[in-house]
Amino acid sequence: MGEIIIGIISGIISGIGMGGGTILIFLLTYIFQINQHIAQAANLIFFIPTSLIATIINLKNKNLDLKLGILVSIYGILGAIIGANIAIQTDVNKLRKYFGIFLIFISLNEIYSIIKQYKKEKIDKNKSKI
Repeated sequence: MGEIIIGIISGIISGIGMGGGTILIFLLTYIFQINQHIAQAANLIFFIPTSLIATIINLKNKNLDLKLGILVSIYGILGAIIGANIAIQTDVNKLRKYFGIFLIFISLNEIYSIIKQYKKEKIDKNKSKI
């Protein structure tokens, strides 16, 4: 049952475009106590169908720049090869720490973006009162 809930939550977050794999890896390692290497590999399998569905939906809604997507994908493949080799050679405990640091940076960036957006909306609201 837990796997179903984790899959649904990660799928929703992926569909929104926020990186459901990040949540998936976190939940697999901390709730199910799965080895970091295995969780990251499961994320790669999870990514294929979820990204394909999200791509189809975004293509139908004309929200996708194919040229940009293809260009980023080509370099993403190169990065994936390099990253997979680094991950395989990295100690599991270090890999978990690096992943945790990555999550902290993502969280800080999101908090900063929310604060920045809030301030912008507040300024725009004050300008419209004048």
